[in-house]
Amino acid sequence: MKHVDTQQIQPETADRLNGLIGDFVGQGQSYYQKTFAYMMQAPGYRFTLNKAAAILGPIWFGARGLWSWFLGFLVLETLAYIQIGLGLFGDLGREFRERAEQIEQTLELRRQQIAAAEQSGLTTLESLKRAAESLEGALAGAQEAARSADSTGFTYLVIGIVLLLAFKFLAASLANWTLEGQFARWRSDPSVAHGWSLPRVVVATALTAVVVILSMIKFAQPDALAVLKTFPTNRDWRLNVGDGVQAVFEWTKTAGRGFFDGLTFGMRTLLDWIEVVLVDTPWPVVALVIIMLAYLSAGPRVAIFTGAALAYLGLLDFWEKAMTTIALLGAAALISITLGIPLGIYCARRPRAFAIVRPILDFMQSMPSFVYLIPVVAFIGSGKPAGVVATMIFGSPPVIRFTVLGLQQVPETVREAALAFGATPRYLLWRVDLPLAHKTIMAGVNQTILMSLAMVVVASLIGAKGLGEDVLEALQYAAAGQGILAGLAILFCALILDRIVAGRK
Repeated sequence: MKHVDTQQIQPETADRLNGLIGDFVGQGQSYYQKTFAYMMQAPGYRFTLNKAAAILGPIWFGARGLWSWFLGFLVLETLAYIQIGLGLFGDLGREFRERAEQIEQTLELRRQQIAAAEQSGLTTLESLKRAAESLEGALAGAQEAARSADSTGFTYLVIGIVLLLAFKFLAASLANWTLEGQFARWRSDPSVAHGWSLPRVVVATALTAVVVILSMIKFAQPDALAVLKTFPTNRDWRLNVGDGVQAVFEWTKTAGRGFFDGLTFGMRTLLDWIEVVLVDTPWPVVALVIIMLAYLSAGPRVAIFTGAALAYLGLLDFWEKAMTTIALLGAAALISITLGIPLGIYCARRPRAFAIVRPILDFMQSMPSFVYLIPVVAFIGSGKPAGVVATMIFGSPPVIRFTVLGLQQVPETVREAALAFGATPRYLLWRVDLPLAHKTIMAGVNQTILMSLAMVVVASLIGAKGLGEDVLEALQYAAAGQGILAGLAILFCALILDRIVAGRK
């Protein structure tokens, strides 16, 4: 914000500014006109106190449309009110009294056992008496702790009042600064909330009352309202919904048996061909090809690292499992990239289509990786094809998103210039859009490959084989050394793929 000297502002400009401030603030125009003029004399924050904000707290911020500040001060003041509630009517010794009741019940049982032992003359009488004495001491300690906790109510009350006053002072000192910033935004965007709105006051007051009252009751008197302790629900609802989902799965599996069988056959065929190249081919040939690929893509340093990493995989007997893992990864990543880039191109040029695809991508990226295994096993079964499908679903979103992002970042001026010179849509795509978006798209390909590698390890739970098996066995049998070695093998596979795909910087 520029330094403004109000003494040098022309009368017409000052009057216009005061008029804008009056239109913006609604109530208290003269106060805010003077306050804003003082704050505009220097950039940044200038200390002022707003009495209305100090009294109303978060309600003031809500009434002014500053909802993010409303939420922050609502949380802070609720914390203070909780301390006040604990001090005024809090059951502070509740936990210790419950413990004393449990000890008393156990003590009564021991006394009954002592009486029975005295009548029958059992030899365990002395040990029972010692146990009873110990329980009596614990009971006395719990009762004393309960009385001591109940006596701390005044301390909680003082702490709550101090916190509330501190938060009120903080709200008062920040109110004008936040409102002046909103005024600056409103001058360039009239849709920004402004004025003192009665509906906003009602909403902010209701929210504040509900949050503060319920929080005070829950912490001060936990047993006062049972509905605050647990969410009102019925376990049968979850069971019924689960049965419905299971029925949908069964129907889908039966109706789409041909599709799922064909999908499984296609995945298995592709995976078998890749495994022939990586697993059945002599290891020196595979290693030489990978090292040369690393050299051509990223240079001699990456080629040397690749050779050392491959030596690690071979010398520690991870070679075959590493190649199996890369085969699974290759099949899944190949399908993800082949389908993802064209879909990203389509969505980049059709915003409505991307508006439909985006929530699906959000769902795919938000879902935990283990959950993907459930529908995949239900429809396809266990084994390598299921692992490929789960990995493909998990790894597809990045390449789609990055393709859309890269094409959206292509400057419109460049596209307009190409069109002005008579470029066809196909020429525009292949000669302008894709070359300019190449780096972003390749970053998406890189992310897809790495995410697929992470999912391949998880897919070992459903029999996908590979290095994930060694990690899983290490977890089951607490073999830390073997697990670390297998983890390093997975790390080296990831680094090799990452460097080859990324290429030279």
